[in-house]
Amino acid sequence: MSENRTGAGESSRTLALLWGQDAAAGTRRGPARSIAPAQLTEAALALADASGLAAVTMRAVAQTVGIAPMSVYTYVPGKPELLDLMVDALHARMPREPWAEGTPWRERLAAVARSNREMLSDHPWMTEVAALSRPPLGPGTLAKYEHELAAFGGTGLTDVDVDAALAHLLGFVRSHVRSAHDAARATTDTAMSDAAWWQANQPILARALDPAAFPRAVRIGAAAGEAQGSAWNPDHAWEFGLARTLDGLGALIEPRG
Repeated sequence: MSENRTGAGESSRTLALLWGQDAAAGTRRGPARSIAPAQLTEAALALADASGLAAVTMRAVAQTVGIAPMSVYTYVPGKPELLDLMVDALHARMPREPWAEGTPWRERLAAVARSNREMLSDHPWMTEVAALSRPPLGPGTLAKYEHELAAFGGTGLTDVDVDAALAHLLGFVRSHVRSAHDAARATTDTAMSDAAWWQANQPILARALDPAAFPRAVRIGAAAGEAQGSAWNPDHAWEFGLARTLDGLGALIEPRG
């Protein structure tokens, strides 16, 4: 749905709201506004964190802040614009300590990845938001982008390659967090841990499965399950995937170092 995509709202109003320069405020007639757009953003974030992005409706946001449902549209035109405000607000809160001089590029990029993993894990609905090609053009998102670009300082990459490398790294993070969230939701929805699920299926599988027909699947699956304690372990997948992602970027960076 376009409502779950940043950059889908009316551009001039969205930018005015993001930068605190609401163009409608100077010409608006009627009583003074009783709340600020930031309060609507905070209410929407609370709803999304508690119940997912589908719970963020203009009516629900209005009820949360205590105004009439139709009044909310005098502050924010609609959910697409509100979504940009939500995403930009979360980006603004991410840590942006200056990169220490002499810190290896690999450590800097790993820190970027961990910071994004933490943010997305705390707000899993963010993985549902399509924001790559049309991100919110607000101060929070631009500050995040500036900080993460600085992590590539001294790598020798061209500007275009730096942007592509950052997008590649963040794409890995988003994919991983979404997989981890899906795995956690499966446990919650079924009220059954992965270990219990495998224990329930093992006797049936043992009767139906011919190990000789699937020798690699049996051998490697058993080894991975024993090592990870599950068919898929999010922490193991994170460490392995991040290391391989950085290895791949290293093939581009290190010959230029």
